[in-house]
Amino acid sequence: MSTLLSSLGRWSYRHPWRVLLSWLLALGIAGAGALALGAGTDNSFSIPGTESQAGLEQLNRSFPAVSGTSAQIIVVAADGDSITDDSYRTDIEDAVDQLADLDDSVLSTTSPFDEMVSGMINDDETAGIIRLQFDGQASDVSEATQDDLRAVVAELADELPEGSQTSLGGELFATSIPGVTLTEAVGLLIALLVLIVTFRSFVVAGLPLLTAVLGVGISMAGIFAATAFATVSSTTPLLALMLGLAVGIDYALFIVARHQDQVRNGVDPEESTARAVGTAGSAVVFAGVTVLIALIGLGFAGIPFLTTMGIAASAAVAVAVAIAVTLTPALLGFLKGRVAGRPRRAPKAKKGTAAPAERRRFSERWVTGVTRRPVLVSLAVVLGLGIVAVPALSLDLALPNAGVLPKDSEARQSYDLVGEQFGPGFNGPLILTGTIVTSTDPLTLMEDLGNEVAKIDGVKEVALATPNETADTGIVQIIPETAPDDPATADLVRELRSHHDEWLDEFGIDLKVTGFTAVGIDISDQLGNALLPFGVFVIGLSLILLTIVFRSLWVPVTAAAGYLLSIVAAFGIVGAVFEWGWFADALHVAKVGPIISFMPIILMGVLFGLAMDYQVFLVSRMREDFVHDPDGKGPDRATRRAAALRAVRSGFTGSAKVVTAAGLIMFAVFVAFVPEGDSSLKPIALGLAAGIAIDAFLVRMTLIPALMAILGERAWEIPAWLERILPSVDIEGEAVERERHLAEWPGDDSVVAADDLTITDAGIDGLHLRLAPGASAVLTGPSAGALRALALTISGRATPDDGRLRVAGHLLPGRTAWVRAHVGFVLAADAHSLSADLAEALRGRPSLVVIDAVDRLSRPERDQLAARLRDSDSTTTMLLTAVDPDVALEILADARRTAARVVDIDSPAAHPQPESSMPRIADDSIDSTEVNA
Repeated sequence: MSTLLSSLGRWSYRHPWRVLLSWLLALGIAGAGALALGAGTDNSFSIPGTESQAGLEQLNRSFPAVSGTSAQIIVVAADGDSITDDSYRTDIEDAVDQLADLDDSVLSTTSPFDEMVSGMINDDETAGIIRLQFDGQASDVSEATQDDLRAVVAELADELPEGSQTSLGGELFATSIPGVTLTEAVGLLIALLVLIVTFRSFVVAGLPLLTAVLGVGISMAGIFAATAFATVSSTTPLLALMLGLAVGIDYALFIVARHQDQVRNGVDPEESTARAVGTAGSAVVFAGVTVLIALIGLGFAGIPFLTTMGIAASAAVAVAVAIAVTLTPALLGFLKGRVAGRPRRAPKAKKGTAAPAERRRFSERWVTGVTRRPVLVSLAVVLGLGIVAVPALSLDLALPNAGVLPKDSEARQSYDLVGEQFGPGFNGPLILTGTIVTSTDPLTLMEDLGNEVAKIDGVKEVALATPNETADTGIVQIIPETAPDDPATADLVRELRSHHDEWLDEFGIDLKVTGFTAVGIDISDQLGNALLPFGVFVIGLSLILLTIVFRSLWVPVTAAAGYLLSIVAAFGIVGAVFEWGWFADALHVAKVGPIISFMPIILMGVLFGLAMDYQVFLVSRMREDFVHDPDGKGPDRATRRAAALRAVRSGFTGSAKVVTAAGLIMFAVFVAFVPEGDSSLKPIALGLAAGIAIDAFLVRMTLIPALMAILGERAWEIPAWLERILPSVDIEGEAVERERHLAEWPGDDSVVAADDLTITDAGIDGLHLRLAPGASAVLTGPSAGALRALALTISGRATPDDGRLRVAGHLLPGRTAWVRAHVGFVLAADAHSLSADLAEALRGRPSLVVIDAVDRLSRPERDQLAARLRDSDSTTTMLLTAVDPDVALEILADARRTAARVVDIDSPAAHPQPESSMPRIADDSIDSTEVNA
């Protein structure tokens, strides 16, 4: 991957206008799609497969008058007046008549004086409620209808006696559409300041911001365009905006910082860009993929709107990654060498004195202090974060309602007024519904059922117990004693469901507890139940990925443990603010209480990817320094331990600046959404901001170095059997560095060059091979399997275990994809159609064609092969394998390729060549085979 990214970075650097215009075109297309297709967001929540959702669907079919969204108008009489006075009753009844004729979407209006419904006037007769039932969800009610509704309410308020109160609210107005405020721009300004300090250049500092904003624009436009095909909640675009900005800035920062350091060290800007994208870009892609997996994993909860949210956010992250590895090098191509920034001032010597020594950087002093007392530091961090996590035990989950809207919101004022006059449960009624088609007396049946329900603890009153017009479905509307987001209301729902079998036997009704309050409770419960499997998935994924990347057991364990600490501490901070009320006024928290249900699972998913990001950038540098330290392979454990400690300190010092900047930027972006953010997004933003700060500065930059110092050289040990089965994933740009070091090897124009090539399973060890352009050669040996393994390796279809191999100018295994695509390969003995396979292998005049097991062909097939080779381009190098080399030589002779050489891979003494005839790069073992062809 690193070599592919390196080539992509070089191409983007050379063609900056093409890349920039391509991304601007993508922005234009996405924007046009959003304008043409955008259908708006939808805040209706559903959860297929649950009892509450099944109940709503049943009501929608058989009792539509109570299945859609609703609105309510509360009227509070002036002091000393009664709501039943004629001065109130007449105006209220007139308003009810007006509301009934408001729009076709109004299914029913209920007057507080309706004798069929109880509880619409409070016990003191000082307040009454007008209820409207609409067809469909809140998003189906047009703005015009809502405006007309407000106009009727305003007219009613004018007609009522002075001192009375009238307020409009209900489910229709329970959620607000979040927007972007100037506070979020402050986060970008802070990010810009951090970038200026980091890069010491205004122009370079603007690059990550430019790429991030462009990426967010594309992803946001794409999300709004997708509303034509999927239901997207209003929180989804803002979550994508928040994540897209944060990761977009950070990913570009990592690449630009590596590039700037290399240019300052004298590397050519184009070469530096290619290296930066191949090295830092590889880590960016890895980090992005982990975030993608975690966000897509939100589907674990089985809740459609949350799955959509995860997919949308992952799309924003994917765009950020793509822009980071393409547009960032293109913009660097515009700047050329003007990226070094202002150099740091060297300390000046006082007159007559020597220049003072350069002061140690803060990061060096920090990591030295941390690793000097690693056990004490580790205990302090763990205990401190454990204390911070205590408020997490108080977290309660609920879906947002009008009670969490700002206090100046009309819906919030109505919510509070209803709770004050009628009790908190009136804001979240529950509905029991079931089929009563077999009943001969549905009215008495529903009355008896309502009386039974009223006896249950937690039920304030039964407002309605009636069958529908066709007497096939009945409903019982229940007013709880507690608010919709109160845990006691969730307990009441469970209590009602526990009576299912009892009431089925007594009344013969298969009852379901439903209503929007019950739906919210079911969603919260399902999200809570999904946390454990999602946590196992995320932590298990981190253990697997980091084991593959770092070839270590302890590094993944410490990373996962640090992630857990960050998560619980972030939950604790959210709990302290939103449950305990600490700093709630300062952060403009509208109401202290339960937090939005999907905060924990989103926080776990997003923070996982970002935590792995910091882990990779810090620890990969430590690993690199340890691997390149000769003492790391010393025979003495104390020597290896000292090398490991040096690697921790040097690796930390080399990467701390970038990780610090990245952590500060992400914190600034996330925290900017807290003070004025939407009530649904506010706890998520605070949790992410706190989690990032804790993970970056306390866990990754304090706890991890301390633990690595405690582990010493053991941190990099792994059982040999596990090392063999793990796939190779290059996220540190090792292949790019290898290509740079071997750029001059083999020093000739060989189409195939191999030195010390080892394929363990095939028994090939120390093979040296050279094939000139247009030459022909036959590889032979007693094992057909070994020959096939070698043929597959040379053609890019298999990976060698050791040694150097360059094919058609491309170093393997880093350029495997290119070699596989441009080198012809035929398994002659297994070919389903030899003619078609040969035609495909020879298509496009490849520089090399490898044909395996030609001696297993029949005579007609050999003649066919010879004829095709005869007609092929004479500049194409031919490499054939055969246990019987004479057959291969005969085919090549018939093809008029008479200068073929035979190489017995099993006999080092076969066809020896003078050392002077072959450029030698490394010392060769005496049992190696050397061939020039």
